[in-house]
Amino acid sequence: MEWYVAYLLLGAVAGFLAGLFGVGGGLVLVPVLLLMFDAQRFAPEHIMHLALGTSMATILFTSLASMRKHHQHGAVNWQVVRNITPGILLGTAIGALTASNIPAKGLGIFFAMFVYFAAAQILIDKRPHASRQLPGVCGMTGFGTLTGWISSLVSIGGGTLVVPFLLWCNLPIRNAIGTASAIGFPIAVGGTLGYITVGAHITALPFPHLGYVYLPALFWIALATMLTAPLGARAAHSLNVGLLRKLFAGLLLILATKLLLKVLT
Repeated sequence: MEWYVAYLLLGAVAGFLAGLFGVGGGLVLVPVLLLMFDAQRFAPEHIMHLALGTSMATILFTSLASMRKHHQHGAVNWQVVRNITPGILLGTAIGALTASNIPAKGLGIFFAMFVYFAAAQILIDKRPHASRQLPGVCGMTGFGTLTGWISSLVSIGGGTLVVPFLLWCNLPIRNAIGTASAIGFPIAVGGTLGYITVGAHITALPFPHLGYVYLPALFWIALATMLTAPLGARAAHSLNVGLLRKLFAGLLLILATKLLLKVLT
């Protein structure tokens, strides 16, 4: 029962951050889930993949909740979402297959490096200059494939990649965040199906599970994120989030360092 409470608290924090910053919450969820799964003595060779798959599945619920709130504020560009989704689905399938063929140690190092990149991006806060318009269908498909591949590998909702791209393509910041939250849903659909499929034949995973998705963690985290993601999305439209972004970046640096030390030792 104490683990269920811990999952619930983790989901509450991740959901609020997802709604506030337009990210899927995986940057926080994966390193914490890795520590939780290790403490519960799950098979060490599978806990990294299990953390990624479970985190990706929670983004299904996080993105729906935050997307609804951003849509109510008129901040979602649905044309962008429609154009990028085919590439997203292709990229997430490739990403899950790639992750299944990378050893846990290598995957953990790659994830930690990406979190360092995301934290640096937040701290520097240098937004791309709006110097172009949105590309056509081919360009959006190509970017969607790359975004889906990376998002699936590190179990994120894509906001870290999508928001700067949309700002570069001349979308206002609130529309970029709102649209990124909606794009998180096809990322989560493709990524979750991928992790379920590639983990379906693994027998050493904790029960109950669907492939690399650990169901008890998914249930309690998703329950909390659906409650707190709309609060974060509402706060994004009413608060000056500058200081909160810096604190969030500091949290990411701590989690990435802890994860990297864990993996290397």
